[in-house]
Amino acid sequence: MATLSFFVGVIGNIISVLLFLSPLGTFWRIVKHKSTEEFESFPYICTLLSSALWTYYGITKPGSILVATVNGFGVVVEIVFVTLFLVFAPPRTRAKTGTLVALLDVGFPSGVILITRFILHGDTRIDVIGFLCAGLNIVMYGSPLAAMKTVITTKSVEYMPFLLSFFIFLNGGIWTFYAVLVQDFFLGVPNGVGFLLGTAQLVLYLIYRNPNSSNKVSNDLEGQSQHVYLLPSTSQVPEKS
Repeated sequence: MATLSFFVGVIGNIISVLLFLSPLGTFWRIVKHKSTEEFESFPYICTLLSSALWTYYGITKPGSILVATVNGFGVVVEIVFVTLFLVFAPPRTRAKTGTLVALLDVGFPSGVILITRFILHGDTRIDVIGFLCAGLNIVMYGSPLAAMKTVITTKSVEYMPFLLSFFIFLNGGIWTFYAVLVQDFFLGVPNGVGFLLGTAQLVLYLIYRNPNSSNKVSNDLEGQSQHVYLLPSTSQVPEKS
């Protein structure tokens, strides 16, 4: 059983690395266009927070080196992604994203580490970190829900990257299996939720994958833009964040 769990854990590490790297296409587009367009920063902020705490969990709990190594890699990758988002986001979005990063990715994990290191001890420390990681992992997996709403509203999958959804599905499934093998509740519950949400995102892709949907949305937006210029000069178009 130990050999099987280690083998599954290694596969989980590989899939997690692919999950962390799956937004590369999105950020290449952001860098190329020098704009974050309609992409959301929240999924990357949540992933950075979750990865940081899972790294801490893996270091704190004996025998969890596989959890620590892959999430340590995730921390580095997400720092790069969040930095690129801050560089190319418009001012209002940059300010909002910077505030969230300061609170969630710097302040919160620092507080958790200080409290658990100096106030809690032994199994209590591991349990508290595990509960926090499980809750944040559910938030991380649930963060694309806003994108799913956009897909349903616009009938376009343009702003919900396929690779991210696909690897959320795979990652949730393999780590749920690993959690069952090693009997780790904190790993099993959030990754089970991630597996279900990843499945839901892939179902949306099956429904709205027709590229004509994206073209229709673009044409509608262009038509609305042309209509705006026909309004009296006293009308003001709200600034797009």
